[in-house]
Amino acid sequence: MNVALVSCESLPGWEVDDQPLIDELENLGASVHRPAWTEELDWGQFDIAVIRTTWDYHSRKDDFLAWCETIPNLHNHVDVVRWNTHKSYLRDLEKLGVPIAPTVWIQKNEKTDITQIMNTLQASKGFIKPQVGACASDTLRFDINDLVSARTFLESNRHQDMMVQPYLESVETEGEYSAIFIDHQFTHGVQKIPVEGDYRVQDDFGAEDLPYTFTTEEIAEMKQALQFVPMSDELLYARFDYLRDENNKLVLNELELVEPSLFFRHCKEASNVFAKAIVNRAKMSKC
Repeated sequence: MNVALVSCESLPGWEVDDQPLIDELENLGASVHRPAWTEELDWGQFDIAVIRTTWDYHSRKDDFLAWCETIPNLHNHVDVVRWNTHKSYLRDLEKLGVPIAPTVWIQKNEKTDITQIMNTLQASKGFIKPQVGACASDTLRFDINDLVSARTFLESNRHQDMMVQPYLESVETEGEYSAIFIDHQFTHGVQKIPVEGDYRVQDDFGAEDLPYTFTTEEIAEMKQALQFVPMSDELLYARFDYLRDENNKLVLNELELVEPSLFFRHCKEASNVFAKAIVNRAKMSKC
């Protein structure tokens, strides 16, 4: 069985998060490949293609989606990828009752008034990020006394859809909480804590990560939220990312369905569960 764990052209040498998955797949008799999605090759040679470390897709989103359309037995499904690569999916989920941080959505080339936006949010600190992005790219943390910087930042990003939210200061102390699901089943939780004074929870910026335990009720709410995803029955993997708001409630920051790190180092069993799920999907495609 040929398995493609799809990557990018310039994968950093320190990326070893998927090694436990690779080991488990090989233990199950699979031949594992890690081609970049931009490579010109016969993708039909693979029994299954699983998107894993395509970390450059956000800068070439249209090309990436066009590529996804051409790949047989791709996971997650291209309809999921299309929906999840633009953060307006959070607005879809909010309408269905999933709690997110209050958000002002700004369309490309839309005129904005940051003072009015902050009044609408009733916030003294704000956070700006793109609706298509990755790894904290094109983000800005600001407060009410520095609206000039926020205004300039928004103006410089008029070429893309943006979003403004209250800045949740808990991200600097508690960080972000992640819940990993394989085949709709919860496997483990992780807490990602940035370096002091920072808000970026990616290990690229020196953040640390620790095991975290979600409540039974929280996990049940996540499972319900997964039902709102397009092609939800086809979901192979998912990662929920939460921040804690000023009322001490968890609000959804991201639902990662394309290329999330799954933190196998905090749950070895999860890599085994994922490997078996991949092999089973590959076998099903042959039936």
